[in-house]
Amino acid sequence: MLMQKPFQRLGSDSNTQVGNDFEGVARSFFAKQGIPLQPGHTVRIGVTASTKAHSFDLGSAAPKLIVECKCHRWTKPGDNVPSAKLTVWNEAMYYFHLAPADYRKVLFVLRDLRGGKGESLASYYLRTYGHLIPEGVEVWEYDENTGAAQRVSI
Repeated sequence: MLMQKPFQRLGSDSNTQVGNDFEGVARSFFAKQGIPLQPGHTVRIGVTASTKAHSFDLGSAAPKLIVECKCHRWTKPGDNVPSAKLTVWNEAMYYFHLAPADYRKVLFVLRDLRGGKGESLASYYLRTYGHLIPEGVEVWEYDENTGAAQRVSI
């Protein structure tokens, strides 16, 4: 019997597994585009000349691409803003900012609509946190119903 824990996605064994599965979805999406990605791709990042290795969810050295995957949804009940989850998106933006400029940077997120047909979580993020997104970072939204992904813009 599946024991539901607080803050765990309904119907899942663990939030970690949900994240790992979503990384697999992203990896498949990019592979279909002819871009093979490896999990845990490490890049040196830093504010100054002093750098430290940071592991991104997915990445490649050729072509230079790093991807952070976020499989978050609006919170229930009432489709409230998942503030703590969006803080993690902001953290990803900071890591993208610190990453080498010659890397393509992608935030790959689950398409989730407020109320089932309203604003997507990614569109909300771009509208309210767009000032924190470094230049050149791409936000892609994956629709689990169609299996398609598209770039989201403000």
